[in-house]
Amino acid sequence: MNLKRSRRYRRGYPVAILVGFEDDYAVLWNVFSRVVKQSSNLKLEGKRTDEKVLYNFHQSVVEALKHLIKEGIKSIIVTAPQKTTYTSDFIKHVQKHHRYLLNNKSPNRTNFAELEGSANNFIAIAELIKSKKFTDLLFKTTSEEADHIVGILEKCLYANKKHDSIMYTLKEIENTVIAKKKNDEMGTEYLLLTDKYLSENMSKNRIHRLMQMANNKNIKTRIIDIESSAGSRISQFGGIVFFSTSSSN
Repeated sequence: MNLKRSRRYRRGYPVAILVGFEDDYAVLWNVFSRVVKQSSNLKLEGKRTDEKVLYNFHQSVVEALKHLIKEGIKSIIVTAPQKTTYTSDFIKHVQKHHRYLLNNKSPNRTNFAELEGSANNFIAIAELIKSKKFTDLLFKTTSEEADHIVGILEKCLYANKKHDSIMYTLKEIENTVIAKKKNDEMGTEYLLLTDKYLSENMSKNRIHRLMQMANNKNIKTRIIDIESSAGSRISQFGGIVFFSTSSSN
């Protein structure tokens, strides 16, 4: 049991989702802080020139993404080989049929970014994620996602004078998460911590257990780069923050 758990920790924490479009299929990857793991492979059932076929293909990609998005990852990088329009075609589909994923006022807003390159197998993706273009785009996209969440936190700070729904210590956060029932209708709840807090804390196993409990109870958990503006803000609270928004927000 401990061996399996340590292996899971070595993959690091979730960072983003990468979608690699090819001529007749798409590969979805989970990007962790230390590794990349394939999530699914979706086939284009027909020709791209057939609008209905392409629509159904894009819908299948969105449905696969929605499953991953529910787990808390809101940064999505879409890639395709040079001289293709596969990424822009997909983004247009999202803009037309799934605008709620792009709504700036929604706590569930998702950030999409486009990049040229193949991500159809482990060799190709290994090359892609080592490129400066990818690392720069990943930092930009995840930082935008983190800024959005911290913006929600700031609104909570100003709206709730007593700050009853905002916590900054590991113990009180643990108590709240343990007491929470999975299907509580209490609005949206967030657990934010910086990568520095996670890497330097002496109670890593304790923190990982907390993160696992939070994920199991549908709490949106995000690790934020300390070098980003959002990470700098979270570090002012000690490196970890738990807060909730009302269902009306």
